[in-house]
Amino acid sequence: MSAPKRRKLSSTVQSPIPSKSDREADIEAPSSPVLPTPQSDNGTTSESPAKAADSNEEAPKSFQELGIIDSLCDACTALGYKVPTPIQRESIPLALQGRDLIGLAETGSGKTAAFALPILQALMEKPQPLFGLIMAPTRELAYQIAQAFDALGSLISVRTAVIVGGMDMVPQAIALGKKPHIVVATPGRLLDHLENTKGFSLRHLKYLVMDEADRLLDLDFGPILDKILKVLPREQRRTYLFSATMTSKVESLQRASLQNPLRVSVSSNKYQTVHTLLQHYLFFPHKDKDLYLVHLLSSDAFAGHPCIVFTRTVNETQRLAILLRALGLGAIPLHGQLSQSARLGALGKFRGRSRDILVATDVAARGLDIPSVDLVVNFDLPPDSKTYIHRVGRTARAGKAGHAISLVTQYDVEIWQRIEAALGKKLGEWGAEREEVLVLGERVGEAQRVAVREMKDLHEKRGTRGATLRGRRTARGGSGGRGRSGRDGMDREEG
Repeated sequence: MSAPKRRKLSSTVQSPIPSKSDREADIEAPSSPVLPTPQSDNGTTSESPAKAADSNEEAPKSFQELGIIDSLCDACTALGYKVPTPIQRESIPLALQGRDLIGLAETGSGKTAAFALPILQALMEKPQPLFGLIMAPTRELAYQIAQAFDALGSLISVRTAVIVGGMDMVPQAIALGKKPHIVVATPGRLLDHLENTKGFSLRHLKYLVMDEADRLLDLDFGPILDKILKVLPREQRRTYLFSATMTSKVESLQRASLQNPLRVSVSSNKYQTVHTLLQHYLFFPHKDKDLYLVHLLSSDAFAGHPCIVFTRTVNETQRLAILLRALGLGAIPLHGQLSQSARLGALGKFRGRSRDILVATDVAARGLDIPSVDLVVNFDLPPDSKTYIHRVGRTARAGKAGHAISLVTQYDVEIWQRIEAALGKKLGEWGAEREEVLVLGERVGEAQRVAVREMKDLHEKRGTRGATLRGRRTARGGSGGRGRSGRDGMDREEG
């Protein structure tokens, strides 16, 4: 068979996506198959076609069997997507039939390819600019989705534009002026452009995707989404709503934006985790929290392995990163008070393994597909069970094994019991000899003093030019209209 030809949809001018070093091909849809889940509970929908796949004796073994055309199958093969994941098997055939969809699946299940492939296939059949709009809750997820579209559409010269807060509006307006096929945006900045960028309109839009819809609503994007939906065409538009969980807010959103949708679910439990994830907890006095974290990260089981440590606040994220670096551990912080370039740089270093510990607020808990994370540590327990599910979903992705260990003090018992109740099971305790932990007291104490000094210096410089920590309401770059500065930080972690 001859090599696939590069097919052009229109002009080949590529709209810029800032993070060149951060462009990974292995995005969202896994390169190896997710371990099989029972199909009897999947594909729950309002109509019978969604269960069609369940009635077959064998699930489709390839993207071609799902109805994906050869050129896109070649792109999947080039990216290492060997077989469709459960959410892809269930949703792609229905999307190709032209139906609106609600897709529910745990993180790491390949949701991005589940909506990207049908959109790209429809785009090849009837090419037009501003064909599809994908809305995501955070900037990092928006960049990741765009990278997935670029990778899957590489053989057909698809053009994407990323429209997010924290970046200059002028280059974004120029990118929109080049009429990309796909726009990936966070809602606040998208509304800024709809209101203020001359000549930009989505009145001919054919596909709308709201990814991580529950997170969009958790961040109070609801009123902005309402305004955006009012200016989008209702007729001849297909709409996909993807989420890891279904809440009452998400149900209200789907009633307002989807027409007679089919629901596809590959989660039998609202708070389901993949069975390759090993979950444990450590219980100890609150005053020893730093000691137990350092002991865990330095242990033979996890030393040198890629790890994400989740905290509740920006201040704690920055402090822990400094403390761990003072102890010789390769830690880097990721939180919403960093500049956009610093956040992308932190992700790039962690993905490239020049740093093996990412200390993060919940900005990293949703959607981001960081390959080969071996351990997730909940340094601070999340406020609710849903956030716990999304945090631990950063590991054990694409059928691989992973560990999630939560640090529980005497003040966290009630929250931990609620999480276990939501999971429907009691989790085991991770073994740690207290005498071995306390041996680290002197070294950790010195590192804590270093962290206190550096944090004081960071706060004194906060908000000044070149400072690591930025002011909460600082809005930079580009022209904008009324209300833009208030929206600009909404796609940034609120911590």
